[in-house]
Formats: sequence, structure tokens, C-alpha cells
Amino acid sequence: MTTSLSIADSLAAPTRPDYLPIAEHGVIGDLRTVALVGTEGTIDWYCPGRFDAPSVFGAILDKERGGRYTIAPAHDGWTSRQLYFPDTNVLITRFLTEDGVAEILDFMPIAGSGSGGDGRLIRTVLSIRGEMPFRIAVEPAFDYGRAAHETHVTEHGALFRSNGRSLALSSPVPLAAAAGGAYAEFVLAPDERMSFVLEPAGDRGPRPYSEEETRALFTETVDYWRRWISRSRYRGRWREMVDRSALTLKLLTYQPSGAIVAAPTTSLPEQLGGERNWDYRFTWIRDASFSLYALLRLGFSDEAAAFGSWLADRFRDRMHGESGPLQIMYGVD
Repeated sequence: MTTSLSIADSLAAPTRPDYLPIAEHGVIGDLRTVALVGTEGTIDWYCPGRFDAPSVFGAILDKERGGRYTIAPAHDGWTSRQLYFPDTNVLITRFLTEDGVAEILDFMPIAGSGSGGDGRLIRTVLSIRGEMPFRIAVEPAFDYGRAAHETHVTEHGALFRSNGRSLALSSPVPLAAAAGGAYAEFVLAPDERMSFVLEPAGDRGPRPYSEEETRALFTETVDYWRRWISRSRYRGRWREMVDRSALTLKLLTYQPSGAIVAAPTTSLPEQLGGERNWDYRFTWIRDASFSLYALLRLGFSDEAAAFGSWLADRFRDRMHGESGPLQIMYGVD
């Protein structure tokens, strides 16, 4: 295990908890996988490529060895809050200090939507008012923290490589490598923005991204979610909450097959030390039927058709040699 969390840990004030409550996380995704983003600017859960892939950032389960990706103010005395860009799954984490206000826009371009997809995780840091110093710490822990990795810092960012899997981080600021991670400090000037792009890499290193390119991906992602939610038939008094719930359910769909996962996480116990810490990154037939019913009531028939096709394939599996009832759960593919 090559990861070290010393720099990331130093970002937090002594009064902050070791583990953020689940409610202190927002979720972003690309209809193949998701990332959980904490109110402290940390990505605490992320499985590249698909919901049930081994985690690379898993600090939500183990802050010492799980791996995380942090962008946060480089000093104490700040507060934060999270909200979504209206009618989208683009997450805003806002940092407030006496001297200024800055935000992180976290999003994943949607696979198969224009130039989006390809598993990119984009974090754009922008100054709203004043000047603010930031630290970035990217500390991956491949295969649930079980696999070692190499870190190579390049002109345009860093490459993390482990057992045939690799991630490239495109960075507009020079990075330094230490203890298996990549780190930097930078100052965000008034009205300035910087974008960091993490993506699957193969053996190639990170490529540079211009702010124009990341802006275009942001606009494309916003447009996708707004087009999608505009199909909702609900017009009642709880529209904002119903739409937010629908957007979250959509994030739990696996686009290549139409399957719907019960939740994007695993191994979180109902009670500390308890036994109920199951993996919910499967399509549980009962849970998926509830999600599907909600989406259908709102008018999202495409999702129902995709899930119906996936379910019909499970029945065809039974007709070709298997016997008995359907399983209680299946993998997303």
C-alpha cells in the first residue's frame, strides 16, 4: 500500500470529524459509475468505469488506507456547503472565508452524449470573490487499497498505474509526487478558474485540457441533465424535491444494460461493528422495481423499456438451461 493521507488530513481543522456523515456527501455520475463528494472537498468514494469495479478512492470506509482526492482551502477558518446546479447532477461545493468565496464544480460528462463520457471526472475550482489559497491531494488506493501503484508526475499532471489499471490527472498547476500521491498548492486569484480532469489512461500520460474545453464539457453535461428532467410529468408543489429524487434515481442506472443498482456503495454497516454491511452495487430485483415504478409514474418510459429488456434477458437465461425463480439480485451487466 503506497498511499499516505498526511497532507489531506492536514486540510481539516481539529474539530472536524474523522468521517463525514453520509448526509455530508453529494453524488455525481456518468450512468456507469458515481463519485461521492464530501462537503470538505474530498472525493471519498469512486470506482472507475462501473459501479461494481474495485474502488480507487475509498476513504468513506477507511480514511487511512482507502484513498481520497481532496481539493480544499489551504488554511483553517473556512466553512462549506453543497448544492446542485439547478436541474442537474452537477455538484457545487462552496467554501466561505472572511477574505473570499470559492467553489468547486464536480461533474462527470455523460457517456455517449456528444463529446462526453470516457469516464472523466472533472473538478473546476473557481473564485467567486477575493483570493483563496488551495491544496490538491490525489491519493489513490487501487483495488480497495490492496494493490500498490506507481506515480509518475509529468508536465501536464500525473499518471497513477497499478496492475493493468491506470488513471491520469490533468492539472493546470505543477504537481509533486510523494508517498504514492500527487500534491500541489496554488492560489486562486479573483475571477480565476482552474480545472482538473481525472480519467482512465492506459499507458499514456495526462494530456492538457484548456478551460474552453472543460467549459464545453460542463455546458454539455448541464444540457443533458436539463433535457432529461424536462421530461418529468410531475407539476405538483413538491416539484424541486421530486425532480432531485428522480435525478438521483437516474444516476443509479447502468446505461449499457438498463440495470438499476440499489445504491452505489458497499460495506457501510447499518451500525458500527454490525454485520449488515452488504454490497448494494447490484440490481436487486425488489429495489429496482420500486425505482422503476417511481420513474414510470414521472413519465420516464425509456428507462422502463431499458430495464424491461434487461429483465427479459434474465428470463431468457432461465429458458436456456437454468431452472427455478429469478435470483434476488444480479450484476449490472
